[in-house]
Amino acid sequence: MSNRWLILGGVALLGAVGPVVSPRAAEAPFHEAELIFPLEVLHNHGSCVVETPRGDLLVCWFRGTGERTADDVQIFGARRRAGERTWSAPFVLADTPAFPDGNPCLFVDPDGRLWLFHTTILANTWESALLKYRISRDYDGDGPPRWETSEVLHPKPGPEFEAEVNRRLPDLERQLAALELTGRPRREADEFLGAMRQHATDKLYRRLGWMTRAHPVLIDGQRLIVPLYHDGFSFSLMAFTDDWGQTWHTSAPLVGAGNIQPSVVQRQDGSLYTLMRDNGPPPKRLLQAESRDRGASWSAVTDSEHPNSGTGAELIRLRNGHWLLINNDTEQGRRRLVVRLSDDEGRSWKWQRSLEEDPPGPEASAYHYPSILEARDGTLHATYSFHLNRRNLPRDVDGDPAAKSIKHAHFNLAWIQAGDATPDPAR
Repeated sequence: MSNRWLILGGVALLGAVGPVVSPRAAEAPFHEAELIFPLEVLHNHGSCVVETPRGDLLVCWFRGTGERTADDVQIFGARRRAGERTWSAPFVLADTPAFPDGNPCLFVDPDGRLWLFHTTILANTWESALLKYRISRDYDGDGPPRWETSEVLHPKPGPEFEAEVNRRLPDLERQLAALELTGRPRREADEFLGAMRQHATDKLYRRLGWMTRAHPVLIDGQRLIVPLYHDGFSFSLMAFTDDWGQTWHTSAPLVGAGNIQPSVVQRQDGSLYTLMRDNGPPPKRLLQAESRDRGASWSAVTDSEHPNSGTGAELIRLRNGHWLLINNDTEQGRRRLVVRLSDDEGRSWKWQRSLEEDPPGPEASAYHYPSILEARDGTLHATYSFHLNRRNLPRDVDGDPAAKSIKHAHFNLAWIQAGDATPDPAR
């Protein structure tokens, strides 16, 4: 297995003090990686990483004995100081006692404030997720930030939500019919369409259950877009604010057959493009849509060229205009995690490199739910869930395997452009 324990490259990360590109960004290819904390039994998943104004890295994730059904799940964080190679001990970023918290993401705004978005699961179902956010100006010290704002973000889809669902449903029905599903898949498809139509009329159902995953995106220096998704509807929505959270608005829904966990970039012409996890029937592809009105409404959801096994992905725009995609590029399993690079806004993808790869089969581990950023020095930082296959692993006192952590990888564009030696024949 590649990249599991090795730290590749020998030069330490230098902290950036401004937007000057470091020689590391343009030097020979390098890649180095480490676990943020040792493997453990607890479920650690769903990370998001940001760079602070002083050049530190701050990562968040959720941690507990499970996910939505485990009431001990908390939002954790860790920090890596600029110029250092080790991470701090994990600390609690947010916790709603006796409720599971999950799906965190981070954002640093132009004023240097740190935003944390996450959900609290009210009734141990994804559909009962309550969306929250916190803001801090004081987060450079050891341990958790000092939060000055703690709010609930209330998505409030109006009558246009139901109208858009009904407008898109006929196309969705035709798409599913074209798959010629039979038996149980056909029944599930019919139940999905019926439930979507019914839930769209339910005011409480359409206001709860919205969750974050990928980084929020700032458009034109003013509009903050928070990409959202709903596991009950199995489609996506955008929350946005033009006054830094004083008022929030929601877009028209992005209606498809299982398009969730959107990640958004802005094109050079100002339009927006999103790739979304495929949570629906085959063929398994990242799903796509675009917006020409700053995220208020979106085109029909269609398949992209990117294979996807029902796992999260992230798409970002680099300062040189290139697009970078990180995802599991297989139709089954989470054994392979790749980064892809486009110099023409996604019309073609000329370079690809594997961050993790296991052979297909029952021994494969899972490397998934990635987050990625371009640092001020021009290098790239990714974090992702690192879940080893549970066979032959160290056990705790109760006999449970220590199998899970969050992994951090640091690399440059030259490393991606050097490419994989051979393509994976079992995508």
